[in-house]
Amino acid sequence: MPTRPQPNDQPNNHPHDQPNDQPTSRRTALKAGVGLALGAGLGLGTGLLAALPAAAASRTTAAPLLQQGAPLCQQPGDSASQQGLGCGDLGIPYYRGHDNSWGYVFGDSWSTTAQGDPNGYLGSPVMLNQASFDASGGTPISFTWAQPTSGHAAQLFSYNHRADNGYGQEISRIPNDCIEFGGRTYLQYTSVASWGGPNDPPLAPGHDGSLMSGVAYSDDYGVTWTDYPYHWAGDFQGVNQSMYGMWSFAGIDPDGWLYIFSKRWNGSHNNSGDGGAIQLFRIQPNDFRAGNFGAQQNWAYLDNSWQWTTAAPPSIILSGNNIGEFSVKLIGNTYCMSYFDVTDASISTRTAPRPDAVWTAPNPQIVANNTWPATHWGKPQLPTLYGGYIHPGSASATSLTLIVSQWNAPNPQPYRVLQYDGINP
Repeated sequence: MPTRPQPNDQPNNHPHDQPNDQPTSRRTALKAGVGLALGAGLGLGTGLLAALPAAAASRTTAAPLLQQGAPLCQQPGDSASQQGLGCGDLGIPYYRGHDNSWGYVFGDSWSTTAQGDPNGYLGSPVMLNQASFDASGGTPISFTWAQPTSGHAAQLFSYNHRADNGYGQEISRIPNDCIEFGGRTYLQYTSVASWGGPNDPPLAPGHDGSLMSGVAYSDDYGVTWTDYPYHWAGDFQGVNQSMYGMWSFAGIDPDGWLYIFSKRWNGSHNNSGDGGAIQLFRIQPNDFRAGNFGAQQNWAYLDNSWQWTTAAPPSIILSGNNIGEFSVKLIGNTYCMSYFDVTDASISTRTAPRPDAVWTAPNPQIVANNTWPATHWGKPQLPTLYGGYIHPGSASATSLTLIVSQWNAPNPQPYRVLQYDGINP
């Protein structure tokens, strides 16, 4: 499975066991030239339907499967390069309700198409924006401006790589999800202390390599960012396998609660202790805005029943194969989940009528190898894939747009995100 790049002078590839056709792991191999200080400095709705375009909430007609792996960056002269981003991964989409536009948050990114260029490292996270999104799949995503300055994509947060920024030594801050409501934008991230590479602090088996997780916010829609003072301790702060490592904002439900799913950090795709575990909690948007994270309610199995409670931590609602990146979004009236199944080497999906309802069995959608196993036959094939973020503007709950990452496949070496439409979870 792909593993995260290393911010050294040059990238170093580190092979490890891979299922199917997944070669080296992207997160142990890519970062180049990032021993520098980078950055550009460090919006409340009452329901998700108020935070999404009406079309995204009401469509019932499935879009045609037209974009089947359209590359969104690393193509000479493409819209990403016009905004200063040559190559990058993740491309996490979110809706910018204040002006009806869209944002896409990338992880470690370069200004050139040569991933690992020691002179081209932009940092992480990086954001590109889009004025309008074609949910029909008729045209691929095209970026129309960047943060903090149009045409000049740059790292959103102000921090130094491979340095102690006041919390302990960290390599990079990797975005997990982004949401806007009430005039403020929120970005949840994981600070990585070790990818397990040769230039990183030693990482023992069963350790996730995180330093901490946090939430940053922007009151100017992505130009400048401030960290909330509270952080969730990670592996290198003494809490290995924290279930608050990676988050996905499912959105503000019509019941008024902001629903959040979270899991152990496995951006390396090498965390043997991941276990596919996912938990669920919810919080009132006003409390979230105020940074009153202790006001969350937890979906937990307590006193022989599942219930919302503050008397117990969240219980694990799903487990199984190790998973990496994941995404949960309310599309129409259905909660849709997508994730990178590390064990199966696939982007798989599930659905549920409510966040706290029973989820369907995983359904492989895009796979590293479509010849084996039998559940992969006939599926779109993308070697060395990961990511798999649900576009909140998807045509319907039976026609999702997914943003999938690829790294280190056969020549020419890609480090990019691709668009897949018409996915029926």
